[in-house]
Amino acid sequence: MNNEQPVDALDLCILDALQEDIPLVPRPWEELAGRLGITEPMLLMRLERLSQAGILRGISPIIESRPLGITAATLVALPVPDERVREVADIVSSYPEVSHNFRRDHHHSLWFTLSAKDEKTLQELLSEILERTGFSRNDVLNLPTVRKIKIDVRFPLGAGNGGSHGPA
Repeated sequence: MNNEQPVDALDLCILDALQEDIPLVPRPWEELAGRLGITEPMLLMRLERLSQAGILRGISPIIESRPLGITAATLVALPVPDERVREVADIVSSYPEVSHNFRRDHHHSLWFTLSAKDEKTLQELLSEILERTGFSRNDVLNLPTVRKIKIDVRFPLGAGNGGSHGPA
């Protein structure tokens, strides 16, 4: 994280633990710390340090969209010239229906995911985005979600699969 406090085995185990279910109890950090064999204040200090170092961007739930009425989604790619990437990305990112966008070294250089309550609404949103950014339907690569295969991505970081790691 910095020269004074590098990432250590406990930090990696904490990051692993955050990728599992965080308990829905009154003191989730206390319970998580107990699983790791450390105190809650130690866990909170480590989380703050990891956050300040830019390693931990945030802690958020994974939401299943269908029960919330979001039934249509697509991955969209646009051929954005280098000089317009920031401008177009800002427009795309202004839509709450866009979960994220990213740049690729490819003819279709700006990619984003778009979700909506139904296919009609999704197409209306996509049309609006294309109009605002100056692209046509012929420019876009539109890859609708047909079936979810996997939404859970984990990055094993620690040396082992949990257990007591003791204070570091």
